[in-house]
Amino acid sequence: MREDSLLSSTIENEEELSLRPRDLDEFIGQAKVKNRLRISLEAATKEGRPLDHVLFSGPPGLGKTTLASIIAAEKGVAIRVTSGPALERPGDLAAILSNLQPQDVFFIDEIHRLPRAVEEILYPAMEDFQLDVVLGKGPTAQSIRIDLPRFTLVGATTRKGKVTAPLRDRFGIEEKLDFYEPDELAVIIRRSAEIINVKIDEAAAELISVRSRRTPRIANRLLARVRDYAVARASGFIELSVAEEALTVFEVDDLGLDKVDRAILLAIIDRFSGGPVGLSTLSIAVAEEPETVEDAYEPFLLQSGLIKRTPQGRVATEHAYAHLGIERPETPQGTLL
Repeated sequence: MREDSLLSSTIENEEELSLRPRDLDEFIGQAKVKNRLRISLEAATKEGRPLDHVLFSGPPGLGKTTLASIIAAEKGVAIRVTSGPALERPGDLAAILSNLQPQDVFFIDEIHRLPRAVEEILYPAMEDFQLDVVLGKGPTAQSIRIDLPRFTLVGATTRKGKVTAPLRDRFGIEEKLDFYEPDELAVIIRRSAEIINVKIDEAAAELISVRSRRTPRIANRLLARVRDYAVARASGFIELSVAEEALTVFEVDDLGLDKVDRAILLAIIDRFSGGPVGLSTLSIAVAEEPETVEDAYEPFLLQSGLIKRTPQGRVATEHAYAHLGIERPETPQGTLL
């Protein structure tokens, strides 16, 4: 596998990249995480050493990749980007590590999906900044150790529990990113609108922020779709009525649920009598991969109190019935299910 393919990030257009903050001052939200990172960065800079290895966890779209880029920018070094699934063999990892420069940032997205053989090569690289390379095969094989420049590994995961304990213990800094508040998202939306040169009023920005599932990536995505609607069906200016019409067209309701979210809730309620239902069965019912349901949809549905997890499976809450306008059935004893 070519190194340039290993180091490619997920496909993003130039507009999406331009919306990313370039330093900690521009990064909105996650105030406590930012403060702790700033302290660690200042200390590392004063002492002329790389930042300790960092592990970011949390649902998709909250800024883990952006913070990795900011760490590199604040240190004035390069960032090399890959993902756990892209590192198929130990040699893939060795090729990247051996080309790092002192204090570079090496970012691994979805680090919980690293193959075990690759992960074991990473241990001495993180701890001792050395790389063990095996030359030859069988009885004549020899192991040599190569010195690496001192670098910072930044890992990102949506499933911290899937990161093995030996790997997790080698990170000096662990930070969990939380969902954003609507007022923080409104600031992000106004900033993004200015960057992409679209005019938006306060009420429209607030409406989009409330329907953005408390996630900046979704806020920027909705802003782009509303901008398209405003250009195609209105004057180009995003006012409240235009934003409302656009979000209706794109099937984003007043809680920020899209058609897949509603399909998940309806599947639990209609097909499985409100639950409990297992993840694999639910994912088949909505034609999505189990990992997609668990990582991309469930966190917000859980945070919003629309579903809950039980040992037997997922269950729709009373709030879900009310939101969908469905009367919750009663048990034969007259109590609500």
